[in-house]
Amino acid sequence: MKTALGALLLICLTTRAFADNSPIGFQASTLPDPHNDRPLEMVVWYPSATTATPQLIADNPVFVSALAVRNAPPAAGEHPLVVLSHGYGGNWRNQTWLASALAHKGYIVAAVNHPGTTSQDRSPQAAAQLWRRPADLSRAIDAVMAQPEQFGVVAKPRIAAVGHSLGGWTILEIAGARFDPNRFAQDCQAHPKLASCTVYQLMNPEGSTESKARMGADLSDKRVTAVVSLDLGLSRGLTDASLAALPVPALVIAAGVPSKELPAQMESANLAKRLPPASTRYVEISDASHFSFMAQCKPGGAALIEENTPGDGMICADGDGARPRDVIQQQIASLVSEFLAGPPPH
Repeated sequence: MKTALGALLLICLTTRAFADNSPIGFQASTLPDPHNDRPLEMVVWYPSATTATPQLIADNPVFVSALAVRNAPPAAGEHPLVVLSHGYGGNWRNQTWLASALAHKGYIVAAVNHPGTTSQDRSPQAAAQLWRRPADLSRAIDAVMAQPEQFGVVAKPRIAAVGHSLGGWTILEIAGARFDPNRFAQDCQAHPKLASCTVYQLMNPEGSTESKARMGADLSDKRVTAVVSLDLGLSRGLTDASLAALPVPALVIAAGVPSKELPAQMESANLAKRLPPASTRYVEISDASHFSFMAQCKPGGAALIEENTPGDGMICADGDGARPRDVIQQQIASLVSEFLAGPPPH
């Protein structure tokens, strides 16, 4: 996990599309910031009635990419919205496989690059403002809802947030979970080798009194009606009370491949046990690793990674004897779409 972080910081990940007959649209833009200190790179995948020929989006020699029609007109009608949050050192391309699959099923899917924690932006000042990650997703919701002519009309009762790794913490916060820095510090003293603890120290969100206070604040957005966590980290800092009272349904998916740095039983499974049983579903995928939720590597992709950052080819690895990553990802996409298609909360 530790060696792989280097590659996540240095390489832009791109992922695959799921086969579907109808093209989908794709648009990229930068969301301005009133104070000009946190502009956001945002991409949106969405249903379209276009007849244009799709093209590969952000293709590269290492990772499989997705097909879409740039700037295509949106399909008519209302569509549920999903906002995606990437992990530490990643970027919006990490879950393009999921964004594409959901867009083909009728969802508008928006993903952002969180400043300071992306592969191309490692600003220490931005990384320390970890509490701004949930607000990044709120800004994406604002932007998509304000431009129905660009992306389609959002079905307001159907706004979900999906996050991988650190993105899992982000989506729980936007759903109403609360983080206790003191609880997390104590837990890291007992479990210092957890990736959550080492990454948190790298970001240093407690470098100032203000940041520490913001980390414990209410960062929720009441428009979010469901959340999906993909092998998350930092869950051990979330309070029992806030998780027990989480007001929206949650799907928690864990990587079942044994990991010392991000063990399922101490992160995802522990989280699921503290969420409301009636509105929570927990699924552990036995042959999935932490990286199975990210880009599918092309043949020779691992070797190219090794040339740049030796040891980081593990990003392309799943569990021993695992199914192909695209098959694992099809299972995940089905789990997510089935969960999000359930009845909205009252």
